Formats: sequence, structure tokens, C-alpha cells
Amino acid sequence: MKRKLLFLTGLAIGYVVGARAGREKYDKLRAATERYWRDPRVTKVRSDVESYARTQAPIIRDRAGAAAKAAPGAIAGAAKDVADKTSTLAKDVADKTSTLARDVADKTSTTAKDVADKTTATAKSVAGRVTDAADDVKDQVVKTASDLRERGEDAVERVTLSVSEARDRALDVEDDEDDLPSK
Repeated sequence: MKRKLLFLTGLAIGYVVGARAGREKYDKLRAATERYWRDPRVTKVRSDVESYARTQAPIIRDRAGAAAKAAPGAIAGAAKDVADKTSTLAKDVADKTSTLARDVADKTSTTAKDVADKTTATAKSVAGRVTDAADDVKDQVVKTASDLRERGEDAVERVTLSVSEARDRALDVEDDEDDLPSK
């Protein structure tokens, strides 16, 4: 079980540090890690391993000490050394397990914050670019509308002038007909 936990922890750290996946994948990984870390079974196993190591270390030391008392001089010293080393090793393993778990949690939190900061910065940059593009489009629309308005006004002026000239010619023709003698 311990090897599986260490392997999964190493795998998670490697993925977080080495992958450049998107925020969604990171959030999924982080949620899964937190879910497993807080899972009552994992918490119980962590607690059991720590308490087992702490409770067994003195027992092992006492048993080794008892065996050392029963054995002749050189064997007794070696057995006591083994008992002391076993006790120290058991305590070290429990401490390192606890420290490693805290380190993984801290690194996961730091990485999540970094990803969130980068995502926010990217979103702000994209929003700025979209705003600039929208302003450019607006300026082009205003320019085109102004140009069309000017062209329309020029066309109305030309049509008005043409209609006025045609009316004047028609009136001149009618005046010339009135000047002709009647038959």
C-alpha cells in the first residue's frame, strides 16, 4: 500500500510539474488528488501507518533489548544497536511520510495559484485585443457611413440640379409655343 501511495504521489507531482495541460485537466487532477487525500480510507491508512510505526518502535526496541540481555556480550550489543536503529528508522519513516504529504499539498496549492494567475492574465490580454479589434471595426463603420452620406448628398444635389434644368427647358419650350401665332 505504501509503495502504491508513493508511486501515485510521484506520478501526480511529475504530471503537475511536467505537463503543460490546460486549466481543466489541472483542476481535475487537483480535485482527484484532494478527494483521495481526504478520503476516509486514505486518512485512516496514513493515521494507522503513523500510529503503528510510533507504537511498534518501543515494542521492537524492548524485544531486541530483552533478546540482547539473553545473548552473550557481542550479540547483546548488536541486538541493542539493531533495536535502536529500527526504532529510529520507524520514527523517521513516519516523519518523512507526514512531511512528504504536506509538501505535496503545498506544491499542489502553489501550482494551482500559478495556473489561475496565468489564466487570468491571458484572459485580460484576450479581452484587450478583442476591445481593440471592436474599436477598429467601429471606426471603419463610422468612416464608411460618413463616406456614404457624402456620396448620397452629392447624388441628391446632382439630381436636384438635373431636375431643375429639365424643368427650365420644358418651360422654355412651352413659352416658345405660346409666342407662336395661333392658326
